[in-house]
Amino acid sequence: MGPDMKKLLYIALTAALLATAGAAVWLSGPTAAPESTFVLLDGSKNSTSAFKGKVTLVNFWATSCVSCVAEMPQLAATFNKYQARGYDTVAVAMRYDPPAYVVNFAQTRQLPFKVAIDNTGAVAQAWGDVQLTPTSYLVNKRGEIVKRYVGAPDFAELHRLIEKLLAEA
Repeated sequence: MGPDMKKLLYIALTAALLATAGAAVWLSGPTAAPESTFVLLDGSKNSTSAFKGKVTLVNFWATSCVSCVAEMPQLAATFNKYQARGYDTVAVAMRYDPPAYVVNFAQTRQLPFKVAIDNTGAVAQAWGDVQLTPTSYLVNKRGEIVKRYVGAPDFAELHRLIEKLLAEA
């Protein structure tokens, strides 16, 4: 087994462990979300600056990630529950994910939120060099990251935090 294969195996095992455990990482304090441009499936662009005034979940995922696929129905339900109150979701497909797979997944699952393709890896790099999927960031109305999740979040806890952030001025 070559060094590249060992690295991939290590990343896969780490991702599996984290996905099973679901690790939430509280940040030492809110930090500004990195300025990024998201290229959406319809070819339009969205940027981090569009998050201002909304609570937004930025979710890094891949169609080949079992945990990512498993959490998508809950991400969609969360979006549908809070969208009318100023909540948004951007699901960013990793650069190694074939665009045709991403489009097919989004269409067949009728994902209700924005889906972007990070074909250069620049977005994942800007958000802390994201390697493991799923990794999600919750951004408050001021455009600050308040929480990072590696693996699927505890959705009951996520909903409580979303409600708290939506209630803030």
